[in-house]
Amino acid sequence: MASASRISKFPAAPPSSDKLLDDHRFRALLSDDDWGRLPLAIWRRFSKRFADGKTVVYVGEVEEAEFSGAGWWLAQLARLIGGPLPTAADCNVPAIVTVTEDAASGGQIWTRIYARHHGFPQVIHSAKRFGGPTGLEEYVGCGIAMALQVRVDGQALQFCSAGYFLEIGKMRLPLPASLTPGALTVTHADLGGDQFRFTLEIIHPRFGRLIRQSAVFREATS
Repeated sequence: MASASRISKFPAAPPSSDKLLDDHRFRALLSDDDWGRLPLAIWRRFSKRFADGKTVVYVGEVEEAEFSGAGWWLAQLARLIGGPLPTAADCNVPAIVTVTEDAASGGQIWTRIYARHHGFPQVIHSAKRFGGPTGLEEYVGCGIAMALQVRVDGQALQFCSAGYFLEIGKMRLPLPASLTPGALTVTHADLGGDQFRFTLEIIHPRFGRLIRQSAVFREATS
């Protein structure tokens, strides 16, 4: 298969030499049975916390990117709140994800960089915060955030939207369904050899699947 040939380009990375802190924040969001179904490699990725300001870098390639007509317009309109969604359907292009520990918020800052066949790469920023009714939230900017429900599907870890809201100072105003893109699911599936697949999918209750993006990553080493 073509995807398998692309995956084989990424050699397995040796263990990181950084001193890591034991982190149970993601583990605490799952039952013992669900956590136990995950591969060891996923345990390791989501059980390490770098010291404040330290960053882990993952490098890879976008394999799949699809938009419906409504999905493309959604991605363009989302630029008004910082551009939290991929805006181009470029495939076979490099991608980088960095995760930075943020002691000030008690969470993590995620930065995603997607190259394009033409023009500058797209850069997406968001912050994962451990709190709220589900125990995990993602803030994308301009006061917009969503609660995330963490679950296990087979041997993959999933982050599913569980309500969107607007922050104004200390107020949190739930957004009505008519003002949201629908159900967002991010899936982290281990592929072995220090590689994993990241898949983003948004499905609207009326318009169906709006956006799907899939990329394969490995941890970068210096």
